[in-house]
Amino acid sequence: MAAVATTHALSAPALASRGAAASSSFLGGSAVVSVSPRTAAPSNGTKVGVRCQASEKDEVTVTRRDVFVGLTASVVAAGVWTSTPGGQEAQAADIIQRQQRGIFLNSLKDKLRVEIAAKPEIIPDLLRLAINDAMTYEKETKTGGANGSVRLELNRPENKGLEKAISFLEPIKQSIDEAAVTKGGPISWADLIQIAAQSAVKRTFIQAAVRKCGGDQKKGENLYTAYGSTGQWGQFDKLLGRSDASEADPEGRVFDWETASTTDIKERFAKLSIKPRQIVVLSAFLGRDQAATEAKFAADPEMAPWVKKYQESRETVSQTDYEVDLITIFTRLSVIGQSINYEAYSFKPKGSIRF
Repeated sequence: MAAVATTHALSAPALASRGAAASSSFLGGSAVVSVSPRTAAPSNGTKVGVRCQASEKDEVTVTRRDVFVGLTASVVAAGVWTSTPGGQEAQAADIIQRQQRGIFLNSLKDKLRVEIAAKPEIIPDLLRLAINDAMTYEKETKTGGANGSVRLELNRPENKGLEKAISFLEPIKQSIDEAAVTKGGPISWADLIQIAAQSAVKRTFIQAAVRKCGGDQKKGENLYTAYGSTGQWGQFDKLLGRSDASEADPEGRVFDWETASTTDIKERFAKLSIKPRQIVVLSAFLGRDQAATEAKFAADPEMAPWVKKYQESRETVSQTDYEVDLITIFTRLSVIGQSINYEAYSFKPKGSIRF
């Protein structure tokens, strides 16, 4: 019953804008390509092609117009891809690495979506696993954080029962690691734990939309696609490349959320500059039964108004406040204490791009 309560309380469709980032089809996948303003089409109307060679044998040619289709303004502003008249070469490494990381992340999400759908009762444990891993961070010493150390801390009282979440993720990690050469792995535990929690949150959002559509799965998915918070995950998806800790983090930094007082919880989060509003929106992460956690928070004068706000938000079709606020603070916590390796899960290609 606890898992059902968590799923019901967490989910509902949101009106947050769905920012589907456009991209060009490039080397068999979606690549985000940076183009300098000076790559505008020549005034003489000459058709100029872009030749991308990923290896000595693989070669794809597209027109300059094809490259421009789907470019986002932020990427263009970055000016990573530059060109000069006369056919000078521009290295393809950054472009292809972005593509490889995108393919890797999408493949991982697809796998997690299937596995979580087959075992939805694991969702509360995946959420608690992610928050307990992140909450070992200490600002004063800059130690701990979302570094995968929770897998080495399962004997602690606050992590009781989380071995089920680790057991759930182990075969997923193994399958990714076995495909390391072709798909960019092996994946760190730190990344896998946080991305699995993201997938769990998304499922609760979608299943709420399904309930609002009378239980029709297809209609619910379409409703979430149209009005859900998918586009709000952009920053989270960029933060791929968390490194793993090789040993357990110090004890005493994480509470047993179900038995801790609201005062203790607020004081612990305050050390990370996280306020009561943000704690309340994370209620599904703080124990197996979200409804019980919110009932405890509702008895606290500082937290009660936010409990009411988010409960009301979840009852609406748009529910923007709840989903967007949850995604925002979860994204922040998911990388706390981390130095992100933006080249993780990619490999340097051979060859270059020619104009």
